[in-house]
Amino acid sequence: MNLTPKQLKILQLIRDWRVRRGYSPTMQELADELGVSKVTVFEHVEALIKKNALVREPNKARSLSIAEGVAVPDESRPLRFPLVGKIAAGNPIERVANQEEIDLGEILCPDSPKAASTFALRVEGDSMRDEGILDGDFVLIERTSAAHNGDRVVALLPDGSTTLKTFYKEDDHIRLQPANPSYDPIRVKFCQVQGVVKGVVRRYGR
Repeated sequence: MNLTPKQLKILQLIRDWRVRRGYSPTMQELADELGVSKVTVFEHVEALIKKNALVREPNKARSLSIAEGVAVPDESRPLRFPLVGKIAAGNPIERVANQEEIDLGEILCPDSPKAASTFALRVEGDSMRDEGILDGDFVLIERTSAAHNGDRVVALLPDGSTTLKTFYKEDDHIRLQPANPSYDPIRVKFCQVQGVVKGVVRRYGR
């Protein structure tokens, strides 16, 4: 897909906003992030829609989403993942923007499958320790809104915070289960799944 640098950045911003906040940025918010006019953003967004990279629902605010099957360019490089922020593995925390990346080329085997639609988060807290997910680890997240019971998920809670827990859909609520007896489960009527854990990377020493 032939995209300009500004168009690539817009895709990345929309991906990151949806992961961090559960919704897409407005045209004005995109313009503020990029330091350009709203008109310029509108032109780039229209071009992305024509290239089938973005989808926009008519008559709906914050309706931009990445088209099905389209990987954001910084997700499409094997063994290299955008590091989009930190994720709470203790109590929920507010998400923060982060433009770093981690490169797993020297860690994973060279014939690993292409990691489209995968991003990385750095774990903060020890509530998932008994699942082998420790404070300071990197978790590799496959971007999806669907989860099955027993999946380790990134969940957006009703108060706007995100957390990393094991997902269970129960009779009248969702239980987000920690893997440390020092923490209580989080029970909510609804949460938005941002992705499912596909791997854990740990670095020892410097």
